[in-house]
Amino acid sequence: MPYTVLSQLNIYPLKSAGGIALANANLDRRGLVHDRRWMVVDDSGEFISQRTFPRMALINTELVSQMLILNAPRMPELCMPLYPTEGTSQEVEIWGDRCEAWTATPQSSSWISQYLGKSCKIVFMPDHSNRPVDPDFAVDENQVAFSDGFPLLLISESSLSDLNNRLPESLAMKRFRPNMVVKNTEPYAEDNWKKIRIGECEFQIVKSCSRCILTTVDPETGKFSGKEPLRTLAGYRKQNGNVQFGQNLIATINGKLSVGMPVEIVTQS
Repeated sequence: MPYTVLSQLNIYPLKSAGGIALANANLDRRGLVHDRRWMVVDDSGEFISQRTFPRMALINTELVSQMLILNAPRMPELCMPLYPTEGTSQEVEIWGDRCEAWTATPQSSSWISQYLGKSCKIVFMPDHSNRPVDPDFAVDENQVAFSDGFPLLLISESSLSDLNNRLPESLAMKRFRPNMVVKNTEPYAEDNWKKIRIGECEFQIVKSCSRCILTTVDPETGKFSGKEPLRTLAGYRKQNGNVQFGQNLIATINGKLSVGMPVEIVTQS
């Protein structure tokens, strides 16, 4: 089999909105630069996602000249500074974690409230905000942005191919929202990796990714599409009551990544 290579790099600047495929990306202490630094919260500061508002999948994101641009069906284009230098501070909550965020522009609050039909706002995570990775899995004093729990998610193309062979209809990789995709492996080979190196970057594989109802949202329609793929995955990928697909990673050496780079498997279980 040819050597394993990095075949996709994806970021999701606004949590639960559409992703952006990149040819090159830089790693910082929270994962890929620009990944999930923005999030939608309700009036209490609790995060909102496709789990309750599947139409968030139809929000298209672009990065243009240091601006984050959002487009959604029947909505005007929204432009926000990619890295705000100031903002109104508030505490937000995501999966029980509380951390500081800055409220984006009043225009953005009106925009997202109108689109979702609910009073809510878009917030940004400034660099000084403290949201540590779960200490049970952290390699060091690792930080995470507004990702569910870990800075990076990796899936192999062969794992998705194996799943699709079991499904009544094939699903695209974007259904699973990985940051990194690799090819030229056996299905689920990533389950047995402990440490990998890509270019100058090194990663620890820390935990299998538990999948939820979000994987049943069709990213093309912004609607729940039924019980798949969770029903099929539960038949052969269930551990401790959770459906597993993909691996969570933490970078231990940061640097630049490019699609096509070889993936070196340093340590396996």
